[in-house]
Amino acid sequence: MMLIGGFDALYCKLLMSTLAGAALEWFVSLPDEHITTFDQFATPFREQYLLNRAPTRISYDVFDIKRYQGESLKEFLNRFGVQVRLKSTHEATTVHAFIKGMLSGPFSESLLRFYPKTFSEIRRGALTHIAVDDQVIEKRGLIGPV
Repeated sequence: MMLIGGFDALYCKLLMSTLAGAALEWFVSLPDEHITTFDQFATPFREQYLLNRAPTRISYDVFDIKRYQGESLKEFLNRFGVQVRLKSTHEATTVHAFIKGMLSGPFSESLLRFYPKTFSEIRRGALTHIAVDDQVIEKRGLIGPV
């Protein structure tokens, strides 16, 4: 419709043909000559139906995800990431829950010193920390038991 042009009355009439059920009943219930432009129609339509949309849920059960004793940082990071993808959480909630779920150690202390703003920042820091840990383990293996 925007490509071929048109006018407000035509927009409203054509839109009406796409409505069904409750949306059509709502449209028909509008007072005659109450709406004279498409913009006058679009605003109440959005208000009517945006309110009916389910609100984004904040999932606080991500705070139940804890790093197990003996679990590697890589395993915890992956497990936490999977759980966060399954739940709808705000970024700040995700960051706080991850830090709260960490066991005390060098990486958790670095998170508290340089508090990340996003889970991506946590992941980047964790991958660096994991790489350093892997190098230390590899060197210990080459040197043998101390």
